[in-house]
Amino acid sequence: MDIGICVASHIGDIDYIVQAEALGFSHAWCADSQMLWSDCYAVLALAASKTQRIQLGTGVAVTGTRPAPVNAAGIATINALAPGRTFFGVGAGNTAMRVMGEPPHRIREYDAYLEELRPLLRGEEAQHNGQPIRHIMPDAGFVNFADAIPMYVSGFGPKSLGLAGKHGEGAVIAMAAHPAAMSSVWHMIESGARAAGRELDRDAFYLTALTTVVVLEDGEAVDSPRVKSQCGAMAMAAVHYAYDQWRNFGFQPPNALHGIWEDYCALLETYPEERRHQRIHAGHNCWVLPEEERFLTPDTLQASALIGTPEALREQLAGLAAAGLDQIMVLPNFDTRYDVLEDVGRELVGRV
Repeated sequence: MDIGICVASHIGDIDYIVQAEALGFSHAWCADSQMLWSDCYAVLALAASKTQRIQLGTGVAVTGTRPAPVNAAGIATINALAPGRTFFGVGAGNTAMRVMGEPPHRIREYDAYLEELRPLLRGEEAQHNGQPIRHIMPDAGFVNFADAIPMYVSGFGPKSLGLAGKHGEGAVIAMAAHPAAMSSVWHMIESGARAAGRELDRDAFYLTALTTVVVLEDGEAVDSPRVKSQCGAMAMAAVHYAYDQWRNFGFQPPNALHGIWEDYCALLETYPEERRHQRIHAGHNCWVLPEEERFLTPDTLQASALIGTPEALREQLAGLAAAGLDQIMVLPNFDTRYDVLEDVGRELVGRV
């Protein structure tokens, strides 16, 4: 199994990607959230200039913030700097859109966007607002379409994963808790492919899960202060997402959050409705606000992160790999990211 990193894009933190390459991580996925972090393409450009082997791409680019031609030109520019090791992750972007007070693309919009994007990533012609378009100056090193740019489509439910099967060379999913859950993931992907008349080869389709990892010390509890300092931000990001789904669509939270849900909702309701969209995602995947520390229960932590001894983690990942998962990308707390990088590099990279 490949192990990559998901990066909270930071223009001054390129050495983190350099260190990941040195430790043998396979991919660096630079997140695209314009009102949270640095611009992902600027970070990717700097990373391309300081690395030689690690695969570089968006993790994931957001459909609602840039037209398809803009995203295609952006990643093709990175492909000119890192030829043959560039990929394009793409998603509807819940957080990136919600922090602007807007909804992410719905399925019909997402489908149309991906339909337009696919040929553009190959340097071919597509339809944009009813007009035929293509990159008309692909020569002289402006961009690179000669080396393939695989498109990995993010999805968390049946319809969005169906679009991954319809359009993508791979998919990005939330972490599957156990190998049996992978069967459902593959069913959704392959159903979308079949509906589009596409034959999907599982061996060629590249499947990645977003999570983070904490390697436990001997006798350490899953909710120790050290564990929380390494994966608490990922846990709270999952809570933030669940609140968005409940607030906007009435979806009930996952079972793992039932113990904190009433208290968490009460906390957010103390913030003005007109600005609550800013508060929901505060600290997103970087740190935990002090007032949210109490929500880091064992259930909440283990719902979104892989926490275990080195042996248990290797066994769990091997089971997921056998079920068809090709990569996990690890997104730790910002302040402890180098510690996690070292632990995962030492205990898991190249050992699963």
